[in-house]
Amino acid sequence: MKDIRKVIIPVAGWGTRSLPATKNIPKEMLPIYNKPVIQYVVEEAQRAKIHDVIFVTNRDKSVIEDHFDYNLQLEAVLERAGKLDKLKEVRQVAEMVNIMSVRQKKQLGLGHAVLCARELVRDDPFAIMVGDDLMFGGVPGIGQLIEVAMAEKMPVIGVMEVPWEKVSRYGIIDGEEVAPGVFRVRNMVEKPKREAAPSRMAIVGRYVLTPEIFDYLEKVEPGHGGEIQLTDALQAMAQDRGMMAVRMSGMRFDAGDWAEFLTANIYFALQDEELRYELLGLLKNFVQFQ
Repeated sequence: MKDIRKVIIPVAGWGTRSLPATKNIPKEMLPIYNKPVIQYVVEEAQRAKIHDVIFVTNRDKSVIEDHFDYNLQLEAVLERAGKLDKLKEVRQVAEMVNIMSVRQKKQLGLGHAVLCARELVRDDPFAIMVGDDLMFGGVPGIGQLIEVAMAEKMPVIGVMEVPWEKVSRYGIIDGEEVAPGVFRVRNMVEKPKREAAPSRMAIVGRYVLTPEIFDYLEKVEPGHGGEIQLTDALQAMAQDRGMMAVRMSGMRFDAGDWAEFLTANIYFALQDEELRYELLGLLKNFVQFQ
């Protein structure tokens, strides 16, 4: 398998789980501590040595691309004010990765969003990272998948164990563990009832795929609302060609879930030595009050 140099990050969704905050602001631009959600995702890709980022976007989300561009007016203001640390910080964001974008003109599901990027991916293997799933730990989340994909020369999906009461929210795999934390996928079930779930191993928004997936996506029958589900194409591909799954290590936050979004804000704020103790003091007062 060739090196993974490109990642597709779908960002065209409406973010309805986060309303009303996302009425006029993309959910991917909501701040977690001092960075927007999408920057954490791109930084994960960068740490995994992926330098070409393909945003699948819509007409109302150009602010996401703008975030990764230079802002000459702001930079001039910072330079005149002598705020050179901040100047360096904003310039580094613009220099992180190469940004490309393609429009998803109708929001017809994750599978359709991936299919929109076909001409930019061409014949190369690539990664997919869901834009509101944040992964943190030692080895970058997507890097864990790349390592197995390169070794096995097969597509790989990322999974994490979830409580039984939450399996109905996810695609769940049935797999044979062939090495610690590495599974050969036998089957996938989209949002099963608890009693029908084959395991607690949930697909969590990280994938390393080969370009053959586009052929499978074109054959997927649209489901509810005309959406093309990526899981359906992955299921067919796994049956024909084989597929691996990696139980990802580290922490995960779903930025579309308010409890996890707020937890992520606290988690990253606590990493700031200058802010930690003041924040802990304030939080302690609230906890005592409750």
